[in-house]
Amino acid sequence: MLFKARGLFIGALAFGAAGGWTASDLLASWSASGGSGQSCKIKGNVSIATGERIFHVPGQRRYAETKISPKYGERWFCSEFEAWGAGWRKSKS
Repeated sequence: MLFKARGLFIGALAFGAAGGWTASDLLASWSASGGSGQSCKIKGNVSIATGERIFHVPGQRRYAETKISPKYGERWFCSEFEAWGAGWRKSKS
């Protein structure tokens, strides 16, 4: 069972690296919309200049001005661990 779960997770990461939606993306979208009752406050932003996936946590310098546009692949995360696992990096500011 664990082997199958790892295989699915690895497959999802590989698909995500190609720019598609991963199982983690879909789960986070569901969670952010109230599906699990969690409050997801980490903003996953896509850089216009580079296409790089960057997440911002409350309290960071650019957090308040960062807007999320799902049509550009941007999304909410419920934890930093979830953002890292989906292949996003933390904002440096």
